[in-house]
Amino acid sequence: MASLRTLPVIFAILFYVLADTATTTATDAPDYLVQGRVYCDTCRAGFETNVTEYIKGAKVRLECKHFGTNKIERAVNGVTDETGTYKIELKDSHEEDICEVVLVKSPLANCNEIQAFRDRARVLLTKNVGICDNLRFANSLGYLKDIPLPVCGELLKQFDLADDDN
Repeated sequence: MASLRTLPVIFAILFYVLADTATTTATDAPDYLVQGRVYCDTCRAGFETNVTEYIKGAKVRLECKHFGTNKIERAVNGVTDETGTYKIELKDSHEEDICEVVLVKSPLANCNEIQAFRDRARVLLTKNVGICDNLRFANSLGYLKDIPLPVCGELLKQFDLADDDN
């Protein structure tokens, strides 16, 4: 009979521990998770193709600049994994900032030319835009390969973008 009397105490302690853990985890979680990819444009096409290679170890930086002053208020570095994907965690909302992920450095000597208009991707990092989730996807960022792959001429013909010299 003594064990039945201790059962409510055990449940109360268990409930307290679980509630405390849930509260701690929720407050420690990042407000935003920015995710994107970095690729090597192996055909120098200006966009991703089926022969695009995603870059492991590419360095990127999330920069948030104040809208009025253009001063960088927050900068967080990131590195891509084996799939070319980076994930940057960020606390706090940035309602008065323009936030962009920018290319910093490619680890590939033969694919390190920054591609115009693919060197940065803007992300909204505020709750006031109707997005409920804290995950934000950024457009892919790209470097240009120094010499296009041999298959690129045929591939770009499919898009009617072939260079007449190839």
